[in-house]
Amino acid sequence: MSRKKLSEKCGIVGIYHPSHSVASSTFFSLFSLQHRGQESAGIASSDEKNFFIYKNTGLINQVFDDKIIGDLRGNIAIGHTRYSTTGRNNLDNTQPFKASGQNGEIFLGHNGNIINSEDLIDLLSSWGISSFDTTSDSELLTLLYANAPGRSWSERSEFVMSKTKGAYSLVILTQNSLIAVRDPLGIRPLVLGKYREGYVIASETCALDHIGASFIREIDPGETLEIKNNKLNSSSIRRKSNKVALCSFEHIYLSRPDSILDGKLTYSVRMKMGETLAIEHPVAADLVIGIPDSAIASAEGYANKSKIPFVQGIVKNRYVGRTFISPDQKLRDLGVKIKFNTLNSIIKDKKVVIVDDSIVRGTTTPEVIRMIKDAGALEVHMRVASPPVISTCHFGVDTGSSYELIAANRRIFEIKRLIGADSLEYLSIDGLKESIDYQENYCIGCFTKEYPIPVQMEMDKLKLESIQKRENA
Repeated sequence: MSRKKLSEKCGIVGIYHPSHSVASSTFFSLFSLQHRGQESAGIASSDEKNFFIYKNTGLINQVFDDKIIGDLRGNIAIGHTRYSTTGRNNLDNTQPFKASGQNGEIFLGHNGNIINSEDLIDLLSSWGISSFDTTSDSELLTLLYANAPGRSWSERSEFVMSKTKGAYSLVILTQNSLIAVRDPLGIRPLVLGKYREGYVIASETCALDHIGASFIREIDPGETLEIKNNKLNSSSIRRKSNKVALCSFEHIYLSRPDSILDGKLTYSVRMKMGETLAIEHPVAADLVIGIPDSAIASAEGYANKSKIPFVQGIVKNRYVGRTFISPDQKLRDLGVKIKFNTLNSIIKDKKVVIVDDSIVRGTTTPEVIRMIKDAGALEVHMRVASPPVISTCHFGVDTGSSYELIAANRRIFEIKRLIGADSLEYLSIDGLKESIDYQENYCIGCFTKEYPIPVQMEMDKLKLESIQKRENA
């Protein structure tokens, strides 16, 4: 029943306060990142003497209640909400992960995806660590940080970064400190905020806003930031170049529209994408409709530039999301009608432009177009506020395999016929670059097959599971 788009990544939070309990604030900050993952959630805390942790599968408000939050004592905490980009969705793979080693006991939350897991498994094996509790690449990172050589967390983190390839924004909880790490390319977002007398780390700035924290800055690519005794200790890995590669899909779809990313408000960037799309691909129509929720800003931009009225022609049931109740077959056959509904009297006898942020597998788009036509639309013109997705993501977004991508082996006119639109056009690569102010500082590999680092062209999200089965055979 879920909408088959680019699946969300993970959301991470870390809070340090010199004297007050922070579990409740961690919960509300994490709750604002629910859009980044709906499979599981967890919080680990420390009172600088003892650790406390609770995690489970489900939505954040299904996992936690007042009693659980009250039991998570301490003035330091990290939180994680998960979408499985590597490893199956089960309780074993729920974060934060725990590991003990020569650097003591730590808990870690990870947003991203590691592309050299086999190298890390070999390294851990050379240290005498050859059994794993999960099928997640995040466990490998946890074990590395718990056992890495170095006299300080700065040195240990530099060692781990030197061995790790891929995307990783991390929050790490030690007994008396909070550590934030962002990979040298800065593929996944991570920000620092001021929280009362302490500090907060989060995937997006919206997580700061919801607890009254103020935005200080983004964590730099390659930076390790340790918060201890209410002081900040920052260090950065020595890099061969200043190249960075923030995921462009953070602006297109993944981040909340009220978050600031790379110094830009996501909502404004999406409006710019819609405006550029209207310039590149105009159409004679009566109404512009955006697919809720991530395409609304782009639809407004398209409407503003084309002078065609924007209307909320599709209403989304925001509470259908993930549920523990499976629909029966008759309800399942309704498809997207459980999630979306049309305003028929507004759409009837109109030529309609539908703006969406992306078409990935193309399984839902035909159903949406059919709904609009069933509502009485004379014509339905599809406009997509990003280029065609022609290649898989290797850095934390579950796009599926290339054969699942509708644009990987089809031309636009073939896709138009498959989805049932009267016309179909995408934002160009140049239009995307203009909209996000591309200065060679974004990853656009899913549109171009050109990635910021060499990658294996097909990756399996269950790869670690297959590795473990092979080694145990």
